[in-house]
Parts: sequence; C-alpha cells; structure tokens
Amino acid sequence: MQLQPHISPTTATAAISAALESQRVRKNRGSYNCGRCGQPKKGHVCLLTAPPDIPTTPIASEPVSCISAAASSSRSTVLSLTAAPSSLQSFTHLRRALSFDDVDARNSLDESDLDAASADLDLHLDTDIVQPGRFHAVGLWEVLKRLPPSSLLMAARVCKGWRETSRKMWKAAEELRIRVPERAQIGYIGSLLQKCPRLIRLSLKIQSDFDATTLACIAFSCPNLEVLEITNSGAAVNRISGDELSRFVANKRGLTSLKMEGCSNLGGFSLSSSSLSTLWLSDLHSLSKMIFNCPNLTEISLEFSRQEDDSTDLVTMVDGLGRTCTRLQNIHIASLKLSHTVVLALTAVNFRYLRMLSLVLGIDITDASVAAISSSYTNLELLDLSGSSITDTGLGMICDVLPDTLSKLLVALCPNITSSGIQFATAQLPLLELMDCGMTVSDPNSDDPTIVENPSPHKAPGYNQKMFIKHKRLKKLSLWGCSSLDALFLNCPELMDLNLNLCSNLHPESLVLQCPKLQLVYASGCQDLLTGAIRKQVSENFAAGENHMPRKRLADASKRIQALPSLYEETREDDNYAGKRRKLEKEVCTIIH
Repeated sequence: MQLQPHISPTTATAAISAALESQRVRKNRGSYNCGRCGQPKKGHVCLLTAPPDIPTTPIASEPVSCISAAASSSRSTVLSLTAAPSSLQSFTHLRRALSFDDVDARNSLDESDLDAASADLDLHLDTDIVQPGRFHAVGLWEVLKRLPPSSLLMAARVCKGWRETSRKMWKAAEELRIRVPERAQIGYIGSLLQKCPRLIRLSLKIQSDFDATTLACIAFSCPNLEVLEITNSGAAVNRISGDELSRFVANKRGLTSLKMEGCSNLGGFSLSSSSLSTLWLSDLHSLSKMIFNCPNLTEISLEFSRQEDDSTDLVTMVDGLGRTCTRLQNIHIASLKLSHTVVLALTAVNFRYLRMLSLVLGIDITDASVAAISSSYTNLELLDLSGSSITDTGLGMICDVLPDTLSKLLVALCPNITSSGIQFATAQLPLLELMDCGMTVSDPNSDDPTIVENPSPHKAPGYNQKMFIKHKRLKKLSLWGCSSLDALFLNCPELMDLNLNLCSNLHPESLVLQCPKLQLVYASGCQDLLTGAIRKQVSENFAAGENHMPRKRLADASKRIQALPSLYEETREDDNYAGKRRKLEKEVCTIIH
C-alpha cells in the first residue's frame, strides 16, 4: 500500500501562491521599513533598486524552501539579495539630497566637507539635480550662514535636519558679532559661545553692566580666541578692574587684538602678552600704573576721560612704552593732559617704525611740539593734532619735513590756524588724501544766531575768510564748523567726500566746486540756497565729465561732434522713450542736510 502525502504537491503549491499573493496585496498599517532592504524609511534612499530588465517580484526564480520561509515570516514582501557585496559598497559614500522636512543632515554631508569649508563658510553647490521636494545640503548651508545669530537659533527649531545643520554652522563659525540685551544674564553669552568652539573673532555690544564674569566666560568658552571687542551702549557700566584685565590677557596667549570701551574702573594694569599686537582702551581715568610688556604691540589707542581731575602720568606711560613696545607703528592718545613735555618724552623714545601719530585734545601742544615731532619722525603718513594750539607756522614745519610721506593731516579744533595756512598745506603736500580742518576758520561769536543772520559791518578780524584749494589727489575734505568762511573754491578731481556742516556764512554765489567725482556732501546747518547750488554744480560737473563725444574734423577745418552709434539704434517711441530716459537718470551725489 503506497503512502499518500498529507497534502498533494498541487494543493501545496496553490496554497503557497495564494498566501504570497494575499500578503503582497495586503498593506500593514504602520509599516515604516523599506520593502526592498528592510531599513527604516525615514531619511532613506534605497540602494537595492532592481534594474529595469529584472522583475520586481522574483518569486519564480526562488527555490520553494525560500518561498516557504518567506511565507511563514511576518514580512509583507519577499526580499531577494542577489546583488554582490562589491556593488553595495560602491553606493555607501554617495552624497544625497537633503530633505526639506525630516532628513538627518549628518547623512547628507560628510563631516570632512564641513570641516574643509569652515574657514570661510563657503561650500560649492553640488551638480546633482535637485529632486522635487528635496533641498541640497550645500544650499541650506549657504542660506543659513547668512542669517544673524537670533535667526539661526530659530531655524534650528524647524526640523532635525535643520537643527543638525545649524549645529554644524555654529561649530564652524570663526567670527561672531552679537548684541547682549539689557536683561540678559551671563548664561546667555555662555550658551552662545559654547556653540562655537572654533571662534576666533568675537564682538560684543553689551547694554547692561558687566564685570570680570564676562571675561571668565569668554576665556572658558573660546580657547582659540584671537580678536575681542567689547563695546557698551546706553547706561551700561564696565566694572572690570585692571588686575582682572591683566589676568585675562596673560591667560589668552593667542589673543592678538583687544578693544574695550568704558574702562573707567581699571585703576591700573600691567599687561603682559607676547602675541598682542592691537590694543584699544577708552574712557580711562586716573590710572595709578600703566605697564605694557607686549613686545609685538604695533598699534595702541588710549582715550582718557575729559575730566580735569585726571591724575594719570602720561610721561611715565610714554617712557614705559618706549622700553617694552619698540615696534609700535600707530599711536593714538586723547587726553586733556597732553602737553609739550609729553611730546618731548615721545620724541626721546624715537619709535623707529612709527607711521601714524595722533595726539588729540592737547591744548598745551604748540609749534615747539611740532618742531620736535618733525625732527624725530620724518616718515609719518598720518598726523593728527586736533585740539592743539598750533598755528600756521606749525603747518609750515609739517610741510617742510613730510612732503613725501604725509597723506592724512587732521588739525580740527585748532583756533589759531587760518585759511592761508590750510591753503599752503594743501599746496605743499602732494600726497595728501584726507584733511580735516573743522572749527579752524570759525567765528568766535557764532553761538549768537543774530550775528549770522544779520552780520554787522564791524566784524571780528578774520571773520570773512576765503579758501582756494587745488589738489590732484585729495579725496576727503572736512570744513565743518568753519563759520567764518564766506567763499570757497575747490578744484579737486579726486574729491569724493566733502563736509560743510555749520558753514553758515558760505553763500551760494561764492561757492565753486570743480569736483566731478564728488559723491557725498554734508551740508547740515547751511543755507537752503547753498544746498541747491551744491547739487546744481555737482550735476554739471558730472555731465561735463561724462560728455566725451568723439569729434571729427570736416573738410573746411571745422569740428563737429559725431553722434554715438548707439543713438542710431535706439527706438524713440513715445511709450518707451520716456521710460528709458528715467532709467538713465541717477543721483550722482548724496547731500545730507
């Protein structure tokens, strides 16, 4: 007796086929896995897509045992892993597009790509075609890097992909400029700085009181910091002491530039750094000691408070700079305590590399001080003696010694300088590009408005002064507050910036501007007719400079202007001709009044 199988082969094959068909048609709710490779669908692009010539459901090519195992499993799709391992490895490093919704940015850009671009936050766009609903990771990087810090924090809340890209953006940032609100705590600064471990340049504008805790937070969060700038606004008070600032500079061995405002509570300091090259401190007051042990310091700016009770010894300070900071190139000191004695101490040091010297608000600086400066420093490119008591004689000394190097001369708030001295200086300094003569040619009674509106025939000596300046390289000229100036003639083909604020006695008929490149004019406090005359003359100069029509000599030896070829090609319909003319018109000069 022959044994019969429990189920006939025909019945078994039909049952298996029916089971597979039912499982293939049925869609399980909540299936979040790929039907080909079994990986999670979120942020996934399957690399096992079958070629066009291979059936998508390879049931017939599989053995019966594989089909039985697949039928008994809980998967809803039969998976065929016939691809070679080498072909799988070739797809693992492909860069894919970043989804706008929920794709993880870590899989779309390699960490090495972001590291290489962290220097300037610049990524080259991928040449792949952007699929509908997709967004390039490099494109998102380019968009986010142009956002301010507050907007970048908000962008991180959009999705996981944006959050990861924002995190990498903070990590790659090398420069940060933030404004600290008045009610913000120190944790606000710390939370931002901890996001930027590679930060090199930091600029803080603080609107509330701050102390050494801020410096400690910066020192802890920014180990690679090189440039630090702290400014205060409003009623914010800087409570950092001199010892705390000295400790911060000594610990930050990579710091090259330090700029800080509101340093009225320092009291005294001893700065020691081998890397510091730029130092700006403002609002200094009554310093007991000022020690600079910075051999690589090239630029220093010290601004003292304008208080008569300031007891800082500037002579000792200058002597100390000469012993330890011999590489100084730019020196700026603003103090009411500046005197001829300080200038003599400065010239005795003899900084060999000095190129820019600014001694501001020194009412006791005279022509003798100018003589000492001219004899010791013959390679100056900038000289600022604003607020001093020098005269036209001092300007003559400057012109005799520095005609081949000086390009910037600032003598504002010098009441002993006349228009003749200014004209002589511009004529004798061929390299001059910037000159500030504010409040030099001024009326001593200019505070009385009736003197300006109804001038009397008995005017103070030097009230009506005229100025004629002709220079080939001058680019910026400031005559603000020159209320005694009643006539001005300028022939400066390179002049771009002119300041005529509070030149109340300057009349339109006595103003001549031959400056075709003039772009910005300050005319606050001037007559309204003067503003109109400035605009008219600037427009005429611009039109004369642009009208370079080619000329052609005719047979009778006469000259005729030859029209440009483009004029023959223009269509002069009434509808579009006026629009073209409006497009060609532009504002050649901005007048601020």
